[in-house]
Amino acid sequence: MALFRLPLFLNRNISFFKLMGCGKNGTFDKHPDWQQWGIMTVQNHDGVDTISNNALIKKLYGSFIHAWLQCFHCEIWTILLEPLEGHGKWDQKEPFGNLPKQSGYEGPIAILTRATIRLSKLSAFWQNVDGVAKQMSAANGFITSIGIGEMPYIKQATFSIWESKEAMKQFAYQMSQHTEVIKKTRKENWYSEDMFVRFRPIKTMGSIKGNDPLKGKL
Repeated sequence: MALFRLPLFLNRNISFFKLMGCGKNGTFDKHPDWQQWGIMTVQNHDGVDTISNNALIKKLYGSFIHAWLQCFHCEIWTILLEPLEGHGKWDQKEPFGNLPKQSGYEGPIAILTRATIRLSKLSAFWQNVDGVAKQMSAANGFITSIGIGEMPYIKQATFSIWESKEAMKQFAYQMSQHTEVIKKTRKENWYSEDMFVRFRPIKTMGSIKGNDPLKGKL
């Protein structure tokens, strides 16, 4: 993944990117999945709705990354997203622009929650992860989630997908353990930087662990 930094940096179509590892259990996780990695880019994806998955990877990331993934026969799942609403920053930037905090969209929705955890709060953070993850995976309307991160233990993120905005809100604000953790993060100032963004899934191609979680849902 380190080799991908230069071609992504030189790609003029990309305004922001992150190369990340993945956790094993679909959310924040101390144990990495050495066979799964994430590439996130911010760019204009006009004109890609009708091209094949193979051509899409080349268009989004360039010839070098496309050739590398093909050489190692990597399984690839690609999801195109439109940012709708959110707040916070990533590396002191607003990579998705100045978004409203709320929108009128109510359909299938993807959520990116990321944070840089203060060193003094690492113990408190990791003590609360497993309980929330179990609640989320059992919540009504939950489709899938992936734990991603730039730096083990400290810079963590969760990308989750829900059948509707209402289903996501039911989990976020009515599941007792999740709401308690949210209160703790604010009261005890766990994060030195955080960001929360909601997206409309536009297109999905390929598979992850043999399955496309959004097949037939868009």
